[in-house]
Amino acid sequence: MTTTCTGTGTTAGARAHARAQEAAALDATPTQPTRPASAWPAPPEGIDATAMVHAEVVAGGGYTHLAVARGTHVMLTDLVGDACAHVLAYRLDRPWERLNVADTVKVQWQVYLTAGHLLLSDQGRVLASIVGDTSGRQDALYGTTTRARNEERYGDGAAHGESPAGRELFALAAAKHDLARRDLPPSISFFQGVRVDDEGRPVFEGSAGAGAAITLRAEVPLLLLVANTAHPLDPRPFTSTPLEVVAWRGEPTADTDELWTATPEGRRAFVNTVTDLTARGIA
Repeated sequence: MTTTCTGTGTTAGARAHARAQEAAALDATPTQPTRPASAWPAPPEGIDATAMVHAEVVAGGGYTHLAVARGTHVMLTDLVGDACAHVLAYRLDRPWERLNVADTVKVQWQVYLTAGHLLLSDQGRVLASIVGDTSGRQDALYGTTTRARNEERYGDGAAHGESPAGRELFALAAAKHDLARRDLPPSISFFQGVRVDDEGRPVFEGSAGAGAAITLRAEVPLLLLVANTAHPLDPRPFTSTPLEVVAWRGEPTADTDELWTATPEGRRAFVNTVTDLTARGIA
């Protein structure tokens, strides 16, 4: 006799339920990396598929985390036009050294980060450089959303809710690498712009539109946490659309690169970085 199992009260029923959930998620938006990454159907222009090391689409309200080697290039693309990539960066080999947004802005005399700017740690070293930006939309001032604020605005801020807060998504991503909430510093965000007017007030600029992309180059062994959720200053009802995240093998910035000597502050940060890596046998 054949017995049909329904619900999750049996092993067979639970398995069927789990597989149905996976199928539904894949039908909506892929949220798991393609393996191998070389099978990604549309590598970035000029990039050989065999160089790809990571490729996925993060659903609106989702998150990802990736650990990459020094020199790896990571491209984030706003596929539909309303993604917002909140980003945290850590030294993979020593995660207590992490993105310091205040130093990143202060040292470079620039609050609007775009191609040619660096993501700095509080040790005066370069975690990543921005080597491509077609969006012109970013924010290094207002961080990401919190659960309390999202509950107030949207009625929900839980990580698995309808309007997940960035801090909640970061906490999940961080836990995959044995990091806790205390390890979550202020983040930067891309694709939803904020400008400060002459009166010192923030002006939400919104998105650059579908297809906007930003490319980061890892200058150290790097851990990236990415939360794709609404910007805290977005005045609309909760809005978050898919974000593509791809990465490929490359080389770190060399002292012959124009970026190395573009500013005295940047040169000092690169020297600090290479000096430390060399002493540790990484460079």
